[in-house]
Amino acid sequence: MHVDSTFTARVAAARLAVPACLVVAGVLVAARLLDVYPWTAPAYDAWAYWLTRDGPLYGELHQGDTGAYLYSPAFAQAIAPLVALPWPVFAGLWTALQLPPLLWLGGRLALPVLLLPPVALSVLLGQLDLAFAVVAIVGLRWPAIWALPLLTKVTPGVGLVWFLVRREWRPLAIAVGATGVIVVVSFTVDPGAWRDWLALLWRREAPSFGGGLVFLPVPLWVRLPAAVMLVAWGARTDRPWVLPAGVWLALPTIWINSPAILVGLLPFAAAGEATPARAWLRGARPGAAATRRAPPPSSLGRPAVVTMAAPGITSAAGAGDGQAQG
Repeated sequence: MHVDSTFTARVAAARLAVPACLVVAGVLVAARLLDVYPWTAPAYDAWAYWLTRDGPLYGELHQGDTGAYLYSPAFAQAIAPLVALPWPVFAGLWTALQLPPLLWLGGRLALPVLLLPPVALSVLLGQLDLAFAVVAIVGLRWPAIWALPLLTKVTPGVGLVWFLVRREWRPLAIAVGATGVIVVVSFTVDPGAWRDWLALLWRREAPSFGGGLVFLPVPLWVRLPAAVMLVAWGARTDRPWVLPAGVWLALPTIWINSPAILVGLLPFAAAGEATPARAWLRGARPGAAATRRAPPPSSLGRPAVVTMAAPGITSAAGAGDGQAQG
């Protein structure tokens, strides 16, 4: 029987997609574990995390400063076991930790996604962009995970507006409560670091151009209200895809690597139909059937809404075909 060569090539490419991504990422991880310059140069965000091994020193730090750790003491305490390792080992392990969110969000498209400049730069720097993209999706079902953006960059916690607008008080309480518990425990361990961090937030200054810094020159006071309105609109119209966009828009500073958060839009698009994240959104494991229920149209004449099995995740009728709504 004749088999179309193009089809065969596509099948082979699909099968090799994830292994190819692992090979590319594995080379970088190995280079860092082996302390190969420049892949372990002390100029990455991961370097700032590693320096917290001596305790977060906020002082007069500013965004963009090399080695400037600007997150809360709670995050530094959480990664303390990792930063106790030698720098090359920490750098390699931190890079390896970028792979699970990349593969979950991208699936067979993980390698092309990794090669996108903002994503590649985010992985190289050791930024939390891909983790934030996962939070924007998973946080609808497990709201406690919003503690990550709240205790690192703070303003990307704008995703909680989703629960507020929809009057979903239980997940909102879980998100706020989990964050509060972490803060109390962390403050008890090191109250001085918390005072220093709050002082840092109070005197927050936007980065200035120069020194190779590349960022979007739109101040937070302009972008944050826009992010709130975007998430509120998405919450009222059952469009959860707005959350990755809202988290990105609400960043304290939008750096050149920050668009990596928008990889979180992929599972909502037609191109992300086969991703593990899309399967999770359907409330099913990869390869399993999606579980849905369709309530009747509302009295206001809006279209029937398809509710995914994951609590809090809904999309307008037709979203199941892979098209992001709106």
